[in-house]
Amino acid sequence: MDKNSYVKFETPESVEKKLLDLVENSFRSGKIKKGTNEVIKSIERGESKIVVIAEDVSPPEVVYYLPTLCDDRKVPYAYVKKKSDLGAKVGIGSAASISVVDYGKSEEIYKQIISELSEVKK
Repeated sequence: MDKNSYVKFETPESVEKKLLDLVENSFRSGKIKKGTNEVIKSIERGESKIVVIAEDVSPPEVVYYLPTLCDDRKVPYAYVKKKSDLGAKVGIGSAASISVVDYGKSEEIYKQIISELSEVKK
């Protein structure tokens, strides 16, 4: 199974940068869930505002079903290239996936990301 099996679209670099900023800001002032099990629970409970998934997760089965679950629950999601970049924003070595539960003071960035993602996924 390769990474393309769960990466459904290419996240533009400009959006990826905003995503990482949103994750970092949410980690500081709002709430995030890290770790695939916590992310799944937050999606199923309807708490997720957006889910961020790393593209270099090994084995890919760890996050394989997240995009489908997000689509089923109408939760926006996007990808970042490296799990190490994602982890660095939340104070850990690497993160396969993160759910932003509360974006704190970052509502503007959140709205920009959602708007840009809707263009990408068309």
